[in-house]
Amino acid sequence: MTADLGDLNGFLAVAQAGGFRDGARASGISASGLSEAVRRLETQLGVRLLHRTTRSVVPTVAGARLLERLGPAMGEVRAALDVVNGYRDRPAGTLRLNVPMSAARLVLPTIVPRFLAAYPEIRLEVMADESFVDVLAAGCDAGIRYDERLEQDMIAVPIGPRTQRFATAAAPAYLDRRGRPQRPRELLQHACMRGRFASGAMPPWEFERDGEVVRVDPTGPLLVGIGGAADLAVEAAIAGTGVVHLFEDWLRPLLRSGALEPILDPWWQSFSGPFLYYPGRRLVPAPLRAFIDFVKAHP
Repeated sequence: MTADLGDLNGFLAVAQAGGFRDGARASGISASGLSEAVRRLETQLGVRLLHRTTRSVVPTVAGARLLERLGPAMGEVRAALDVVNGYRDRPAGTLRLNVPMSAARLVLPTIVPRFLAAYPEIRLEVMADESFVDVLAAGCDAGIRYDERLEQDMIAVPIGPRTQRFATAAAPAYLDRRGRPQRPRELLQHACMRGRFASGAMPPWEFERDGEVVRVDPTGPLLVGIGGAADLAVEAAIAGTGVVHLFEDWLRPLLRSGALEPILDPWWQSFSGPFLYYPGRRLVPAPLRAFIDFVKAHP
């Protein structure tokens, strides 16, 4: 049984985006065009691939199995076609990256404009996602993650700052009212804005000083999704709601302006910076190779 490559791409765009409108934005194909492509594919295969409601589009069991195999397969097709790029004067095509929100905010802004200026024939697509995904299954060429979340069969290239820190801060008015903690465990007596991953995991706040590591699980009035809702926690901290614990680079402008005051800064924990990672078992597409070389040449 054969299927049209365009129809398969249409199904992949809709399933990965979770809807026809979002799939249209990501693929550049109209929502009606994607709907027709999925309809043709379902008719040809004789099985429903997507559950459609007025509020959501979710793969059926058959659709999920197809999506699981189709994402990596289409990645290989793109890589095979990309071999032609080797015969061009300049690499061209689309580069898809899956990154955490922190990388989209703190790492890529200093890299992307220069890269796109150097390679005007490359189109970059960036998807911010806090969950650790199979980049090929997600239709991406590479991702950015920290070393503790890298799989062993991935090739990893340092990108961005090589050392980062978590910072803890609150509004001066809040600290005037509730006191200034001197040790990490004193945060248990404070209102703290916590973050939770989509998986449900809520990482503790870690602090380190002179080799002593302290982990605390403070509570507070606000719980946000890590990544996309972090700005809400920051704004709440500025308003005096409580204490925020986030990347130092994220909070630095507010610390400099005085909107937030640092807390426990001798205890702020350092950790290694992020990595650009990609599967080592496949041909590296020309746009990705250009990005890797650019990152290495502009640390």
